[in-house]
Amino acid sequence: MSAAEPLVGRAALRRLLRHRSFMIGGVLVLAMVLVALAADLLTPFDPLRSNIRARLVAPDAAHWFGTDHFGRDILSRVMIGARISLAIGALTAILAGIAGTLSGAVAGFFPRLDQPIMRVMDALMAFPSIVLAMVVSAVLGASLTNVVIALAIATTPHTARIVRASVLLERELDYVSAARSIGAGELTILFKHVLRNAAGPLIVRLTYVFAIAVLAEAALSFVGAGPPPPAASFGSIIAQGRDFMREAPWITVFPGLAIIVCVLGLNLLGDGLRDVLDPRLKF
Repeated sequence: MSAAEPLVGRAALRRLLRHRSFMIGGVLVLAMVLVALAADLLTPFDPLRSNIRARLVAPDAAHWFGTDHFGRDILSRVMIGARISLAIGALTAILAGIAGTLSGAVAGFFPRLDQPIMRVMDALMAFPSIVLAMVVSAVLGASLTNVVIALAIATTPHTARIVRASVLLERELDYVSAARSIGAGELTILFKHVLRNAAGPLIVRLTYVFAIAVLAEAALSFVGAGPPPPAASFGSIIAQGRDFMREAPWITVFPGLAIIVCVLGLNLLGDGLRDVLDPRLKF
């Protein structure tokens, strides 16, 4: 791809629309997003309103997903939870994308800055991502904003490494030398040309960061480091139902299935993008 070509041209778009994994993943993700956006209109009950008379009701015609120990409708809470969980995933992907792109691009394009930046990333990668997120969340406190910050910090190092690897390849190509020969500045070359051509692997990576964030939020909520009550995310619903696994397994089963659908859709979407945008797979 030359510096003047768009990231996703018509031919690439046609391949994406013919790619089975991309289309299935896109449908699943789009369905989750639509449910999240229209949750206020679709929820059959108030997701925060308690009803002790309907406590731990099994799935029936009135409560399709059953109720929890406070009598709250699980279907309504899962719909509202989709909004919070998807927001956490999207914000994490955006923050990790910005931080990882800037650090990886600068490290890959400017050799003098490569070692100090990547050693910081290596130090962060020495900790398992979920452990690092738990530590950051514990230090900052349990809130939706802090969960996003913690997950962004945990997922930035891998993103930076992917961007750096792409930039290292791009900076040696002829169009970079040509841009320098006509007097283009280094930052102009980096942000206008090199990053444009290195964006394919980054886009694919961010779909996986989105999925990782949804899973990690559930793990953080399970140990009490996620969004505090009364926030209803997939993870918090599962965490609140863990003491009722025997008598009311539906409290954890249905939000767990929602996580599976969301992560599966994002992974299939990422696989389709990788197959089409990764030039190494075209030969």
